[in-house]
Amino acid sequence: MDWYLGVLKKYFVFEGRARRKELWMFTLFNFIAIIVLSIIDGMLGLKVGDIGILGGIYNLAVLLPSLGVGARRLHDSNHSGWWLLLCLVPIVGAIALLVFFVLDSTPGSNRFGPNPKGVEAIA
Repeated sequence: MDWYLGVLKKYFVFEGRARRKELWMFTLFNFIAIIVLSIIDGMLGLKVGDIGILGGIYNLAVLLPSLGVGARRLHDSNHSGWWLLLCLVPIVGAIALLVFFVLDSTPGSNRFGPNPKGVEAIA
């Protein structure tokens, strides 16, 4: 739960680096929250078309933290946060982002800051 709250505390932070664990734990908690809210929306009949009201509000609330942690994760593998725009390319963009997100950190510091794992490269 600390990983999820840590990302929410960095609501507007697009600088620095984020570990894989930070991104994937945030994604896991988001997935669980969306499933729970979808069930509640369905049970209470809070849907407008195919979109649940509670789920829609939650998705809007976590949009910026999701973009922020995604950009920081790309920074960790020494890529610009602008690579997030790949999600606009159907299928291929999502696959490319997934590959970038699972890449290991660049050892030591890079142009985006120190390694969040706290491990410096051995020269």
